[in-house]
Amino acid sequence: MSTENRFTDKISNELTAQLPAIEFDGEVVVVDDERAVEAACAYLAAQPMIGFDTETRPSFRAGVTFRVSLLQLSSPERCFLFRLNRIPLSKPILQLLGDERVPKIGADVAGDLRSLRQIRHFRDGGFVDLQQIAPEWGIEEKSLRKLSAIVLGKRVSKAQRLSNWEATTLTDKQRTYAATDAWVCTRIYERLQRTPKAPRPTPPPAAAAPA
Repeated sequence: MSTENRFTDKISNELTAQLPAIEFDGEVVVVDDERAVEAACAYLAAQPMIGFDTETRPSFRAGVTFRVSLLQLSSPERCFLFRLNRIPLSKPILQLLGDERVPKIGADVAGDLRSLRQIRHFRDGGFVDLQQIAPEWGIEEKSLRKLSAIVLGKRVSKAQRLSNWEATTLTDKQRTYAATDAWVCTRIYERLQRTPKAPRPTPPPAAAAPA
């Protein structure tokens, strides 16, 4: 564990943009065939921790929205991209999302789960939201990009965020972007766990009772 917490509470967009980029360099597995789901989930269920994120096709028209296109679940070495516009949100995936024994680390977890439940209702378990726990280390930022900047000193690119996640074939840049968003959550969490939390403010002394 680090001996000191030097995390800043906030960071500007300008400072974030100057940081070196961080990218997932492990194996990216696109799961667009239902026959591959069970093996992928079995691998992930055996991990001590997995990163979690989703992507949705952007809409550029008022009143038009799309369901979740992609579910990303990542170990340190391998990230699975489940193309939910091609395969169902099936039982092996739902069992993994509900497994309390497998910590699933994300940012804005509630929003991602809400989007997934537009496809199919399920019970979740074992989720850790970086947005919820970061204040324990004195961090006030909420976005994954800035959490990475503060905790890891690295910049997560958001260049592919508004790309078409329902394209016939995902580009290499889309795959790397999607995998990085899930994987980096575990890197941030691990670093937080090795760092002392911010000290709690000392409450003011109680006023003396009148004589």
